[in-house]
Amino acid sequence: MGDKTMMCLGGNKMKKLFFGTLLLALVIIVPIPTMARVDINVSIGLPPPIVFAAPPDVIVIPDTSDVYVDPDIDVDLFFWNGWWWRLWEGRWYRSHYYNRGWGYYNNVPSFYFDVDPGWRGYYRDHNWYGHRWNYERIPHQRLQQNWKGWKNDRHWERRGTWGVQSYQPRPQQQRQELRQQRQQQYKQRPEVQKQRQPQVQQQQRQPKEKVQRQQQPKVQKQKQQPQGKPERGEEEKQDRK
Repeated sequence: MGDKTMMCLGGNKMKKLFFGTLLLALVIIVPIPTMARVDINVSIGLPPPIVFAAPPDVIVIPDTSDVYVDPDIDVDLFFWNGWWWRLWEGRWYRSHYYNRGWGYYNNVPSFYFDVDPGWRGYYRDHNWYGHRWNYERIPHQRLQQNWKGWKNDRHWERRGTWGVQSYQPRPQQQRQELRQQRQQQYKQRPEVQKQRQPQVQQQQRQPKEKVQRQQQPKVQKQKQQPQGKPERGEEEKQDRK
């Protein structure tokens, strides 16, 4: 009787030790994929902050739909449609504030291909394609109060064509051609190509998966005729006999 009791106690201890070891192993192993998923989700970094001594003044860029830019810093900081926009390492970010709150934007904003890449030189020379450019510096507070009304009534285009003297806006077809050219130039940038490589690889894998999924139902839909069972016509002949 004593031996049996000792064996039961020893068995219980072994079971507890086994389950305790198993539980410890699960605690160690399970967080690994969880941590991997977290690393993937937060792998897109945020741009470094831009330090401003005061709220920035902006100018409106000609031949655009109310695209504003800060001309006093080296970074291209745009304001359009109620958002501040900036490009950093081939990715786009936007915020309702010019100096904080940046969030990743998974696309190229539609206004960007209307922006002339040489705008800084034209700004420095007060010259837009051979025409005197009397741009107006717009304080930050005035921009926030009026941008929506200016956009709705095309204020800057109608009021002296963005400050460019004797200037005729480009026809729509020409603007569209310029957009396409700038889009191709944008894609050739090294930092943009670097960001596009994972997306292209993912798109190349997707068609193969679709083909495999389309082939599977076709195989399943093929029905084999049961062996040993006569066709309907033969059954009717046998019944008549």
